[in-house]
Amino acid sequence: MSEPEITRAVDGTKGRYVLVQDGHEADLTYSILSRQTIIADHTGVPDALRGSGAGLALVTRLVADARAEGFKIVPLCPFVNAQRRKHPDWADVFNV
Repeated sequence: MSEPEITRAVDGTKGRYVLVQDGHEADLTYSILSRQTIIADHTGVPDALRGSGAGLALVTRLVADARAEGFKIVPLCPFVNAQRRKHPDWADVFNV
């Protein structure tokens, strides 16, 4: 089974990552403070995708983009913050 595709959309100071799997949509929203800092606001995973790794995939993509684009993440979202604590190798992109 292939990895689900994650798309990213930015509208002004708001951004959103979206993962669609088996007809269900999970997302991670964020606010852009500056070119150097974003706030991870919310991760939403429908019940149908719980336990599938959809939320982790969204945070992993956020971390990869932060590294590639040179911004830091403020983990306001409890799920993103929990994943940050589980992955100490991500410390370079988090601003806590």
